Amino acid sequence: MELTTSTLEVLKNFASINSNLVFNNNNVVKTVSENRAVFSTAILDVSFPETFGIYDLNEFLSTLSLLDDPRLKFDEKYLVISDGSGRTRIKYFYSDVDNLTHPTNDVIMPETEVNFTLDRETLMKIKRATAVLGHSEMSVTSSNGVLSLNVIDNNDESSNAFSIDVDGSFDIEKPNFKLIFNVSNLKMIDGNYEVGLSSAHVSHFINKETGTQYWVALEKHSSYGE
Repeated sequence: MELTTSTLEVLKNFASINSNLVFNNNNVVKTVSENRAVFSTAILDVSFPETFGIYDLNEFLSTLSLLDDPRLKFDEKYLVISDGSGRTRIKYFYSDVDNLTHPTNDVIMPETEVNFTLDRETLMKIKRATAVLGHSEMSVTSSNGVLSLNVIDNNDESSNAFSIDVDGSFDIEKPNFKLIFNVSNLKMIDGNYEVGLSSAHVSHFINKETGTQYWVALEKHSSYGE
């Protein structure tokens, strides 16, 4: 079995969310961050024949990179990773699934009151602004019928702020909201997203190209309709 470029891209992204990962005997992978603030699921273009756990996903990916054209063979307790020639092999042992942090249930997304499109360029600008301004949060607000994403310091109204307008919709009868993300939780794979935000303090990101989904908790000091 060989892992495709797109599958490796998903695994690298998931490694940034949680180093633990459980592969099931199908083509669906799911992960959740240690603090339960980020949950993600992706459909891969390869299917795994066994259920097994990886304790350190970054180490696993680095191990794969040791070989040219790595190929996987599944044993009961470990993987045999070989190069294209078959001359070089690595025995890589599974981890006990019960000892790993992994999702056991799917997220039931409540109704969303605020929805918008987030393209890759806008997300990159948000992350750059966060680094430059030294802030850790992004708020979603409305003004005169327009949705804006704002990199802010919610504890200092006089701090520098970055804002960018996005295409979206919300209940015009409840225009007063400030839905806040910790930007460090925005660990999406590169792409364009449809985003839905709920006043129940949870958001849903769907990658428009791959269908990879992320559910991200909003900060407790978010407000809606106040």
